[in-house]
Amino acid sequence: MTAGERKVIFASSLGTVFEWYDFYLYGSLAVLIGAKFFSQFDPNTRNIFALLAFAAGFLVRPFGALVFGRLGDLVGRKYTFLVTIVIMGTSTFIVGILPTSDQIGISAAVILIALRLLQGLALGGEYGGAATYVAEHAPQGRRGFYTSWIQTTATLGLFLSLLVILFTRTIMGEAAFADWGWRIPFLLSIVLLGISVWIRLQLQESPAFQKMKAEGTGSKAPLSEAFGQWKNAKIALIALFGLTMGQGVVWYTGQFYALFFIQSILKVDGYTANLLIAWSLILGTGGFVLFGWLSDKIGRKPIILLGCALAALTYFPLFKLLTKEANPALYAAQQSIPVRVVAAPGDCHFQFNPTGTVTFTTSCDIAKAALANLSIPYTQEAGPPGHVATVHVGNSVVNSFDVTQAGAGTAAARATFTRELGAALTAAGFPPAANPSVVKMAHPFDIFREQTAVIIGILFILVVYVTMVYGPIAAALVELFPTRIRYTGMSLPYHIGNGWFGGLLPATTFALIAATGDIYFGLWYPIIFAVATVIIGLIFVPETKDRDLFAEDNAPIRTPGYRPAE
Repeated sequence: MTAGERKVIFASSLGTVFEWYDFYLYGSLAVLIGAKFFSQFDPNTRNIFALLAFAAGFLVRPFGALVFGRLGDLVGRKYTFLVTIVIMGTSTFIVGILPTSDQIGISAAVILIALRLLQGLALGGEYGGAATYVAEHAPQGRRGFYTSWIQTTATLGLFLSLLVILFTRTIMGEAAFADWGWRIPFLLSIVLLGISVWIRLQLQESPAFQKMKAEGTGSKAPLSEAFGQWKNAKIALIALFGLTMGQGVVWYTGQFYALFFIQSILKVDGYTANLLIAWSLILGTGGFVLFGWLSDKIGRKPIILLGCALAALTYFPLFKLLTKEANPALYAAQQSIPVRVVAAPGDCHFQFNPTGTVTFTTSCDIAKAALANLSIPYTQEAGPPGHVATVHVGNSVVNSFDVTQAGAGTAAARATFTRELGAALTAAGFPPAANPSVVKMAHPFDIFREQTAVIIGILFILVVYVTMVYGPIAAALVELFPTRIRYTGMSLPYHIGNGWFGGLLPATTFALIAATGDIYFGLWYPIIFAVATVIIGLIFVPETKDRDLFAEDNAPIRTPGYRPAE
């Protein structure tokens, strides 16, 4: 690898790390942000709005892919991802100086959501630009290895944001951090922005784009050419359903759902849960580069599809083992103590709530949501029409309530139901709801106890699956599309696969858990899409590792030793 190539990889990867840092800051501080910018609402509502604003950043990513993908194919890769990082960094910095709702009222919330939308748009353009830029600088036969460094950036950006927050909290103390110190991580983004822009200004445009411009073969309308012509639109659909759909759900399951599962389902305390995930990421991040390198040898397709297949085959046993190790008391109770929900026909609904704004009011929905939140498996039986739902725990029976019937007494009815349900579950042998699991890490290096090591090992396996599907994906997508529409063509399927299929995973898995009473049933969501990707990928996705990005569409493939002129 030449000095120039190392500079290209470093500059592209560093800027993308900073972009992910900016993006994840909001998610890590969502509760605090809700209190600062939605203070006119009650705590539950303000948290809903804070999470909605976070979700908005994910939902607009495909639109950012369209806007900046088109720009990148028209004016160049370098200038476009300079624009994306300026938008991301500036938006994040403004959050750090934005007056709260106590100071300027509802305007604070409106401005905050607008900034989140800008961040999502910028992120939608950043990844495609960085991946395309690095791939078009890479020598033939090494694109998987070169672009795999881009794949580490989401993990490293998340890690950097958590480190900065932890360091700031430790130095300032919780009270000062909650008061005004939360702004510091956002304000630091201006320093990261300056470094990224300075480094990227030193770069030259990619050789493939320069060649295309010199020959006058660029696209005049990248969007319509990429998605309005069937020969190209077909490639985008194949990329989405045969690669990024499965890659997206495996990535979200291994890094985000795993954290949700051990923290919310298994009741591991937040500090320990984050440390467990952090150690699995530290141990597994090298896999991105390993599998990117390996994809240059054996191909992109077999590694990505094997990762999806292994994930689909092993998710159920791995998550059950995770429960057994992280919360043995809960695991034992789940196996031996029957819980039933008896409800009138039509009283139970599928609780799909991706925005967090839907309110379920029937007695059955309230009972099932409460059990799902407590990680209690249950079965459902039909009861007499018109009767309130009841929860049967062993020999105890707890009456639920209906919000429309309770009216002004809803708060009191909810408190009574929660208290009686908790008492019945504890008496039957379930661990108390407030009782954390026996896993507790006193400090970051408290990893050598057998139980902790086993849990980190399970999480490490999940991260390995992530690195298998994610390490080669940039090279695979870049190689599927011709230079004239590459930025546009690859960005949209990537961000739909990750932003939508992956982004809907938390809401869908909880709905499946609540609907079935099985804490593992939500795993069917990633499993079904991973299996679908394996089938579609095997049939339709071509192997692309030997394609020459400099060749015309019908020109012969050059030898792996070919290196573009600098």
